[in-house]
Amino acid sequence: MEVDDNECESVFEPHITEEHVETHYGNVHCIMVGTPRANHPVLLTFHDVGLNHKSCFDTLFNHEDMREINSYLPVCHVEAPGQHEGAKTLPSSYIYPSMDQLSEALPAVLKHFGLRRVIGLGVGAGAYILAKFALNHPDLVDGLVLININPSAAGLIDSVASKLTEWTHTLPDTVIAHLFGKDEIETNHDLIATYRHNITTTMNQSNLTQFLHSYNNRNALEVERPIPGENINFRTLKCSTLLIVGDNSPAVEAVVDCNSKLNPTETTLLKMADCGGLPQVDQPAKVIEALKYFIQGMGYCNNVSESCKSSGSCAKRNLNHSQSSRDGERRYM
Repeated sequence: MEVDDNECESVFEPHITEEHVETHYGNVHCIMVGTPRANHPVLLTFHDVGLNHKSCFDTLFNHEDMREINSYLPVCHVEAPGQHEGAKTLPSSYIYPSMDQLSEALPAVLKHFGLRRVIGLGVGAGAYILAKFALNHPDLVDGLVLININPSAAGLIDSVASKLTEWTHTLPDTVIAHLFGKDEIETNHDLIATYRHNITTTMNQSNLTQFLHSYNNRNALEVERPIPGENINFRTLKCSTLLIVGDNSPAVEAVVDCNSKLNPTETTLLKMADCGGLPQVDQPAKVIEALKYFIQGMGYCNNVSESCKSSGSCAKRNLNHSQSSRDGERRYM
């Protein structure tokens, strides 16, 4: 179902639909917030390992500055098989999908909800899945906001380190080290305790282990920065892409590497100053400003309230006057 452009749900609470969508690779838990609108994309989110849509995105979407976007663009949260709250242990006969297969489960989600185009918002493993989806289905993706993306396959050293970690650390320790940097783990005890509690009490440990294993066995994205007159048959993301990472995140090098492989005319890298492993949790207001400007740059969200326009202008100033590098990096000062 779609509503006309002039209809708005901001006066009322948005309609929420929670469903298990059947795909070729198992059922995925989806939460549709709002009603798709004619000629508007939908924000499609995908979480990281050890998180679900609540622990990954609630801080961002419940922030007061996000209200304009929430009223303008519906949101579809997608959770990997067995990663939602209260999930039962997956059957022993179930073969957990690879990262590539999870990306190929998304067309079934779009078809189920009648979605024509999306703007992807992913974190970590979810960012990788959405990027892979955009590579294979560019006609379905208007833009991507990728937080903490790692475009590389896990190498031999990474695999050995991961195996050693599995032997010497608990699953929560492994996930915490994936999500947060060393300094953050050592100093921000309340935040780490909150996420450790979430991992141990709301996530099915067997299912989480399988999702983590799938991520640790990912293939490289196989994207290449176009060079005029040289790599004619290059493969890269065709949509506008915003890469975000905190400067204290364990994913900094991976995100910078990803930026170096993408088309600089379509890609912006935001490195958030004094920010930890989860920018959307640590500095949601700044992420929202960047998101508003990014969406407005694609021609959407231009006729919302003055507060949204003001925030978008603020974000534009931050982007235009922030420190830049030759690779298109932007840093919030």
